[in-house]
Formats: sequence, structure tokens, C-alpha cells
Amino acid sequence: MTTPITQIELGLDTFGDIPEDGRGNLVSEAEAIRRVVEEGVLADEVGVDVIALGEHHRSDYAISSPEAVLAGLATRTERIKLASGVTVLSSDDPVRVFQRFSTVDAMSGGRAQVILGRGSFTESFPLFGYDLADYDTLFEEKIELFAEVLKEQPVTWQGTTRAPLQGAEIHPRTESGHLDTWVGVGGSPQSVIRAARYDFPLMLAIIGGAPGRFAPYVDLYRRAAAQLGTTAHPVGMHSHGFVADSDQEAADIVWPHYKRNRDRLGAERGWPPVTRESFEDEIAHGSLYIGSPETVAQRIAGALRAIDARRFDMVYTSGSTPVDARLRAVELYGREVAPRVRELLAGTIDEGGDA
Repeated sequence: MTTPITQIELGLDTFGDIPEDGRGNLVSEAEAIRRVVEEGVLADEVGVDVIALGEHHRSDYAISSPEAVLAGLATRTERIKLASGVTVLSSDDPVRVFQRFSTVDAMSGGRAQVILGRGSFTESFPLFGYDLADYDTLFEEKIELFAEVLKEQPVTWQGTTRAPLQGAEIHPRTESGHLDTWVGVGGSPQSVIRAARYDFPLMLAIIGGAPGRFAPYVDLYRRAAAQLGTTAHPVGMHSHGFVADSDQEAADIVWPHYKRNRDRLGAERGWPPVTRESFEDEIAHGSLYIGSPETVAQRIAGALRAIDARRFDMVYTSGSTPVDARLRAVELYGREVAPRVRELLAGTIDEGGDA
């Protein structure tokens, strides 16, 4: 038996990677942030559903405060959702996170979205005075408090990671009474169950390998929601990609920047240097969505089918890819990739998610 895919969201993500200018020089961090705003404005104009900005505290990424950049985008866009991707809740304060995003929500007319996560890097912990030994406790307590704050009622809460609250009024409240909140998960079953427990939609960060291997996590999320009596919301996925006018052009633009970025990270984490062969294999069979609009659309549609997801966010910046190429990628994604994905999925898929 089959069921039609109807509501699909296509988004773009960036961590504010420092790009090259037209002469091959890295721009300043300030200019990188301004470029993200211009890319977000273009994404709004060409019909992209969501722009999500990640939080990092490293020299290769310019965005440490997604909500500040989103507030700027709120004043220059009309319809696009404005999300974090992710907000590192473990090293932040849940009350302040809510206040900042409810402010963006007010400025944008209800378009703010926060995606909570632990983060893929740990620089924020020592930077803000947190002990990595408390990694699990910090996230568990803070997501519990955030869930209470989201009710937009007086909050009474006590934990071990911050001062208790007794009947605290949190302002500003949202106009609608609801701040759109997701949980980003990298592959931990416990994190999947936690998202279900707090009744949050699930965003899967799929950064390598065939997307179908994450289908069991989607099944786990739905089974956990059923057992806990919460809602099995539509699931989203986030992966890296890039769009150019041809497959070869896209791969050639991304490769040197991808290698430099991946090898730098690999040196920190003990990974071997990446090769062009493995890069091409990941494009063909894994979770790099790089190519022409048709190629990328076909691969995104296949990934959404494989795990029965209803949202795809593409990380369109990979290291220092040039500013002009990024603008072209955003334009092609909105004008050609997104409509084509919807067209490809306008038919039906198996209820279990197989094509």
C-alpha cells in the first residue's frame, strides 16, 4: 500500500564558514556574516522554506550567535523560516535562549525556529565555564527546563546546573503562544527517545554514509512517541551539499575546500586524510548532495524516501567555497532543486519509506 508525500520543506544550512572572495582571499569574519545575510535574503526570494544557522566558536566559522544574525534576516525577509542549526543548549541558558528566539519570532512575525542540540564541537564548554564531565547532565537538565519555559507559564524548576526558578515569569512571550522547537540528533538512540519524550520534532544530522541507515532511528522515534503518548512529528534531515550548473563543476568547486576543511577536522579527531576517490564515492552513494540541480534533486528525493522524512536541510557551505559560487548554489537550490524534489515526490512511496 502506498501513501502520497504532500508537505515537504526544503531548507538551507550554514555555519558561517569563512569564504574566499573573487581573488581567492579569505574574507573577514564580519564580511562572512554579512554574506550569510545576503544569502539568506536570496534564499527567501527564490522560495527556500528555511534558513538555519549553526552555532560555533572556532576561527573557521563566523557565526557564534545564530539568533543575532537571524534577527537581521528578520528585517530583510518576508516568508522564509529563520532557524538555528543548532543552538548548543548545553553551554547556554534555557531562559535566555527562549528570550532571544521569542524576540526573533516577534521581529519576523512568527517565523523563528530553534533546533536544540549538543553541538559537534566542544569549544563552547570551557569558553562559558562548563565542565565537559557534566556533558550529559547539562543537556538533560537544560532541555527539561527549556520544555517548561516553552509552556509560556510561570516556571518552577530545580536542577544542579543553574539556579532554581520559583514561579518565574519569562518574557517576552510569543504572539502565538508557541515557539517552533526541534531537537537535532547525530545518531544516539537515547537522544532520539529524548526528543520523543519532550514532544519535539526530530532533525537527523546525516553527514556520512547512505541515508537509509538512519531509517531505524525514525522508526525508534515513532515507536517511542507512541509509547510515551506524545506526537510523532514529521522528521527532518540535514546533510552537506552544493549545487552548480553541472555535476563536474559542482564537484570541482567544492573539492579543494572540502578537503582542506575535512583534513583539518580529521587532524583533530584522528581521521585519515580524505581522498578525491572517497569524496566522489560519498557523492554517488553517501550523504554529499553535490551536483547539478537535477542530480541533487534526485538524490534528495531518494534520501527523503529512504527514511520517510518530510524535510531536507542542505548545508550549502563547505569550508572556504567562494562567495559568488555560494550565491549561485542558493539560487539554483531555490529555483530548480526544491521544485524538482516536490515534483519527484508528488507521486507515492511505500508506507515503510521504500521507493
